[in-house]
Parts: sequence; structure tokens; C-alpha cells
Amino acid sequence: MERFLSPEPIVRLEKAFVNPFKTILTAARTCYSSRGIVREEDLKDGAEALAERLYRAGHHTTIEHAHFQFSLANVSRQFIWSFLHAHPFYNSEQVSQRYVEVAPGSVAIPPLSGESLTLYLETIEFQMAAYRRLAEKLFPIVEREYRRLFPHRRTTEKKYRAAIEKRCLEVARYVLPVATFAYLYHTISAITLLRYYRLCQQWDAPHEQRLVVGKMVQEVLRWDPLYARILEEPIPLEETPEFAFFTAHFETLGWEARRTFREEFDRSLDGHVSKLVDYKLHNEATLADAVRQVLGVPRTALDDRAAIELVLNPARNRLLGESLNLTTLSKLSRALHHPSYTFRKKLSHAADSQDQRHRLTPASRPCLTTQFSVEPDFITPELIRCEEKVERFYVETMERIWSAIARLRARGVRDEYAMYLLPNAVAIRYTESADLLNLRHKHAMRLCYLAQEEIWRASVDEARQIREVNPTIGKYLLPPCALRKLADTRPTCPEGERFCGVPVWRLDLSEYRRLI
Repeated sequence: MERFLSPEPIVRLEKAFVNPFKTILTAARTCYSSRGIVREEDLKDGAEALAERLYRAGHHTTIEHAHFQFSLANVSRQFIWSFLHAHPFYNSEQVSQRYVEVAPGSVAIPPLSGESLTLYLETIEFQMAAYRRLAEKLFPIVEREYRRLFPHRRTTEKKYRAAIEKRCLEVARYVLPVATFAYLYHTISAITLLRYYRLCQQWDAPHEQRLVVGKMVQEVLRWDPLYARILEEPIPLEETPEFAFFTAHFETLGWEARRTFREEFDRSLDGHVSKLVDYKLHNEATLADAVRQVLGVPRTALDDRAAIELVLNPARNRLLGESLNLTTLSKLSRALHHPSYTFRKKLSHAADSQDQRHRLTPASRPCLTTQFSVEPDFITPELIRCEEKVERFYVETMERIWSAIARLRARGVRDEYAMYLLPNAVAIRYTESADLLNLRHKHAMRLCYLAQEEIWRASVDEARQIREVNPTIGKYLLPPCALRKLADTRPTCPEGERFCGVPVWRLDLSEYRRLI
């Protein structure tokens, strides 16, 4: 395998079970034990063969018990978005581009040479310079808005100036390439690691995916070599269904077909960031029925409106005012699983990288390579629209990035490598669904004025549409401060010194406005 020209990904197994493979055997034996819990010392020689039989038969819950915590560094945002965070069964804590300034040179450089490499590096350097210049151009706009929100704070003070600078970086990062490195902790079960390895060569970043996942597997095999007994080789890229489809239809799915797709999708949004396209016909009635069933009461004792109030109004269901999300453990709150909603969304790569962290609101995210447009196709944050000169600089930056990508592709550079230059602003189009229990939690986090602006705007859009079709449900899709106010939980805002400056709990959803 060719090597990236940038520093190698650093993969380290930080924490693991002492004998993780044997948990498969002890868990499986315990299922059929008449003598109680089976422990490692109870296992007989040759017991490892049982794990192979369980694996082949698809009895994989026994493989889920053991978990591994990895630290990863020198991995791209593209890899994280396309692969590492594109499924629900993980936990990650990664460095934030919203709050940590990106250092020059911290990017993935694929195996290019000659003029292609020169062009790639020049474009990266241009994007890094544009990032710094955009942050500088945004500073007076952000400072003005910050003073409006906090009139008694002196913006020359170090901590307040730092807060303003971070707001500038949050928006300036839209010009950074998805090749930008991140570092993170990433924890997964053994079965998830096996799945990673089996499918690591799919789009969008098969080279980097194979490289990083291969290192993760090597780390685990050094810790417990027994996993080699159930480790399957990766499926070749050519055998993945997406690759096979586009190979078969290559001649008919050119630029014009891609343009038609984008135009159809964008028209279907009807001006929304996130459009409600489907929901269960009887959401509110089904929710009310479920509440009555949990409590074992007839309709005459609890009508639909009262039942929904009981489960969704924090004044009645005080668990909704807790910082700890307890809904999956609350018998009453689990009734919220039944209503569901489906949205058609168009977000930037930056915003969607945060949106996908809500792992229980799943989405059918695209093969980014196949949605790629030869024309600049990007999202512009509201803050940039405030000043014509700033927006013009932003648009010109995007045009130059797309021009560089086109030149790389014309030189025969693989799309996989050329796509690393795409900016965080590149538009991502997809469909996302969620049940009410998990959507309510997501909105509680993302309707907060401290949430990233673009995902906040999408969440406001969603909550307003739900109010139109399910008003009794929709009026309780609120940020934490409003939920805590209803639950009489103090303090009303849980953010302390990070208070956004707006008493949002006093506002109706129709009054929500923000710039930073």
C-alpha cells in the first residue's frame, strides 16, 4: 500500500479488558450453565473453537462485551466523517475546530507527485491563509454582536477577547479542507472493530480507512492474538455495492446527472435547511395510547392531551429537566419511542460532522465522491452574509478551491485524493429519521444558542415544522434552559459562565434569532 506523504496516523490502544477474547467464551458458556456464572478459570483447553463457531453462526452479542479505547492522531476530518462516526456504535471525544485554532501543516497529504503534489500543497497553503484572513475579517462583526449581547463586558479583557476570537474561528473553519487532521479518543467494542476491518475499503476514503483500521487491529492483536481466529479480511472496494453500481452505470451518471440530482433535491427543500418529508400519521394519538398503556389507565381517566402533557411537559415529567438523560430508563418516557419524523437535509460537512454525533437520529449520508459538483457547491454561514466584502472573499475562496480540485482531476488524480481539498463548507445532502425520544434530546442540545449556528438553524427549522403537524408534541421541543424553567430546575441556564447572553427560556420558538 502506498504511503501518505503526511505524518503517519498514530494509533494507540489506551485501555482494554485483561483477556478480552475470553469474554466471548465465558459469556457464551454462562448462557447454558446450570452451575451459575462461568469464569475464565472454568474454561477448558481448546475452548477457543467455540468463538469461531459463534462467529460463523452470527451469534455476535458475546463479542460485544469487550471494549477497546484508542487514541488516534493524524487522521483526517474526512475519514472521521465518512467512516469513524458514520454508525451508532462508538464513543469519541475529538479536538474541536470551533474552539481550537488549526495549526498550519496539520493535514493529510495523499501519495501524489510532481505538479499534482505541488498544486495540492499550494491549495492547502491557500486554504490555511484564507482561514486566518477570514477570522480577521470576521472579528469586528463578531465583536459588535458580542458587545450587544454583553454590554457590561469589556471586550479588551483577555478572556472576552478570546471568546470573540473563538466565534471567529468557528466560522472561518468553513474554508479549511476536510484533509485537516484531528486527534481523538475513540472507544468501540470488539464486534465493531471486526466490522470496521471487514468494510474499511468502502468509499469515501478507502486508503486512509484501511491504514488506520489496520493499525487498530494490529494494536488489538498485540494485546490479544486470539482475535486472529475470527478476523476476516477486508472486502475489496470493487466488491462493495456502491462501487459496483457506479461502475455499471458510469457512462449514464456523468456531470449532467449529478447536476440534475442536486437541482431536484434543492427544489424539494422548498427553502428549508431541513424539511419534514414524512411522519407517522397518528403520532400524537399513538403517543397518548402508549402513555395510557404504561400506566394501565383507560382513555376516560387520561385523554390524549393530558397523556402527552404527562410525558413531555417537564413540569409533569421532571426527569426532562435533569442534566443526565434518563429517558431510555424511564418507563413513562419510553413511550416517546413511538412517534417518528423524517427530514430531508442540506448541511455543510462541518455542521453534519456534528449532526452525525447524535447517533440515534440515523441518516443515509452520501458517498461524497458521487455528489461532488464541478461547480462550487457550498454552504455560507449567516455571519459571513453580514458584510458584502467578507462574503465576496468567501465566495472567491471557494471558487479557487474548486478550480484546484478540477485541475487535479484533469491530471488524473483519483477522486479519493482530490476530495481531501474540499472545504468544510461543501454541501452534504441526505435524509435523516428519528423517533421522538431521541429527537427531543437532540433538539434539547442543539436549540441551545451555544450550539453550532448551522445545526442550530436546522434544529429550529425542524421544531417549527413539527409544531405545525403535531402541535401538542412540538411545543415541548425546547432548549435546556426552557426545559429546566418548566421543570423548576435551578439554575435555569446550566452553562454558567458560558451563558449565551439571551434569556431564551422567555422566548417563543418563533422569536428565536441569533448571529453568533
